[in-house]
Amino acid sequence: MDHPTDEHDAYRPPDGPPGAAGPPRAPVPCDPVAAALGNASLLGIGYLLLGHRRLAALAALGTAVLLDLTASAAATWCELLLLLWWAAGIAHGWFLARRRAEHTVRRGQRAGTLAVTVTMLLTAALLRVDAYGIEDRVNEARERGDCEAAVSAQDEVWFGHRLAGAPLVEPGDAVVEACHRLERAASTLADAGRNGNTENLERGFGILAGVLKKPGNEQSVKTVLDTFLRGLPTKDPCDTAGITDWLRNREPSRDVLDRSADTATRTQPAALVGCGDDLMDEDDWQRARAHYQRFLDVYPDDARSGEARGGVEKATRAIELNKVRSLVDDTIDAESGYCDTPAKYSGAPPYRKGVNRVLFLGDTEYTDQLPGDWRTGDPAKAALVVCADAAENGAAVETCYYENDLSEYLPHSVTFHKVKIPLKVYELRTGKRVDAREVQISGKSCPSVLYYEYYGPTDLGPGGEEFVSTAKSDVRDAFRPVVTR
Repeated sequence: MDHPTDEHDAYRPPDGPPGAAGPPRAPVPCDPVAAALGNASLLGIGYLLLGHRRLAALAALGTAVLLDLTASAAATWCELLLLLWWAAGIAHGWFLARRRAEHTVRRGQRAGTLAVTVTMLLTAALLRVDAYGIEDRVNEARERGDCEAAVSAQDEVWFGHRLAGAPLVEPGDAVVEACHRLERAASTLADAGRNGNTENLERGFGILAGVLKKPGNEQSVKTVLDTFLRGLPTKDPCDTAGITDWLRNREPSRDVLDRSADTATRTQPAALVGCGDDLMDEDDWQRARAHYQRFLDVYPDDARSGEARGGVEKATRAIELNKVRSLVDDTIDAESGYCDTPAKYSGAPPYRKGVNRVLFLGDTEYTDQLPGDWRTGDPAKAALVVCADAAENGAAVETCYYENDLSEYLPHSVTFHKVKIPLKVYELRTGKRVDAREVQISGKSCPSVLYYEYYGPTDLGPGGEEFVSTAKSDVRDAFRPVVTR
């Protein structure tokens, strides 16, 4: 039967004089309860009480390895393995102590090992309870879509939490990683909103789609997406038009990201019209017309459809007028530029009854003599475009005979002709040729003195055919049928 004894009786000095060999030392009485409690601390204290230092070191090393594995792997099986290690240490300490011949109750050892073990277990329990609390706050924040609160809660995790409850706090790391990705997505989408860059828009939605693949992130993704969508329309309607066009054409993914299509449908009409207006102010008529037409194709029943149709018409006329001006600038004679490739300007004044203003091109020697209210240099104000070719001999009017005592080569007769000018006449509003005509300008013939120029040393006299002498009134009378309908 075990008997309690004082700790001072644990070792008895051998009998006999000092230095003399005595009988073998008696085994030290041990307390199985103290040994078991000591090993329950996972530090191998029970083995130290039994005098097994190597086992104590091995127990502490094994505990350290398992704790590290539990913290890094964050798996339940690691915790179960640690629990088995703990139970095995307790049982082994009790078993070794019970094999000793003498057992004794050592209240001091029991109290010490109990204090250490309780402290260790209580600390682990408190850390685990705190880990549960952190996990709950992270999950609640994620369910609200509040990444800032989730990251703040997860930041409370330290190594102790990972030792005591790694499987509890490890999911929070994934939440933090998802939040960091969502932060990048928000920044990328914000850049897309500032500059209308659809590449950034596609990149941002790609990040959101990747985060959505992990269950539980729907609300967090929705928060980021809603923040971006609330920024529409942007200050620049053209940027908004590009963004909303991308959002409407995005292939549906049947998840929270499809919310963007509704926002795009709501904001795109005004953006298309506004962008068209801005581009018109910048004289970018092609793109302006494309935006107006895009509006009419997608939203034909919208209240702004009348404004958009007006924009299409205005842009079309601007494009036509710009083309006409370019052709006019390229015209050097009746066979080039506009005269060779006529184009319409639907905004031109109608070709109506009465006098129509004309843009004269080609040879303007005679047309420059016409009244100012018949002519215009601005294609936007002309009803007709008349291409005048070089003057030719028209109908013969009269033949006269001249003499010149200084020139033996002077012809006996000179025939005077009307001034014939071949014309191409186009209705500017349609760009179509009105008719193929010519004008013949009358004038005076057979002057009493015929002046002419000659070059070289020999005076060969004037030619045998000459134009009549015209006045402005003659030119006006000849062109009146051209400008009058």
